[in-house]
Amino acid sequence: MNTQQFRQSVKKKWLDYYVENRVWIARLQIWVNCDGQRRPSSSFILATLSALEPQLNQLLPLIVDLSNNPDRIVAALDLNFNPDEHLKAVAKSSSKALNNGNVKQTTAKDALKFLPAASSYETDLPTSQVSHLISKIDESCEGGRSQRSQPTKS
Repeated sequence: MNTQQFRQSVKKKWLDYYVENRVWIARLQIWVNCDGQRRPSSSFILATLSALEPQLNQLLPLIVDLSNNPDRIVAALDLNFNPDEHLKAVAKSSSKALNNGNVKQTTAKDALKFLPAASSYETDLPTSQVSHLISKIDESCEGGRSQRSQPTKS
């Protein structure tokens, strides 16, 4: 097994997964700073990759025997980076290559898609007020009967 190819495969699978699930991953409280890089926790990355990469499941017992520090394992797999910054850098270098005439055919799947930041989904209201507003909206449902067909009060 070529370790460099394995690292590239794992990195690609992690980034593909991150792009597809960025909205909810960004909202989880799993973000850490490790060696100056802001990224999801090592445990989250390793758990995700164990589901995505069958070879990693076979290698993890050996890897854990060598080092049981999840941060060191993630670093050894070349995954100690901020996925958002990495994806922006890849997109920027791709656009430079296109501008320099190094045009290559890309498919829709190859294109990077950036979703709005998690902060655009957040509100300044406390959780109790948000749930109160949601219940008011839910309770305001008037059903299928129109106002005209309801009996009038005398």
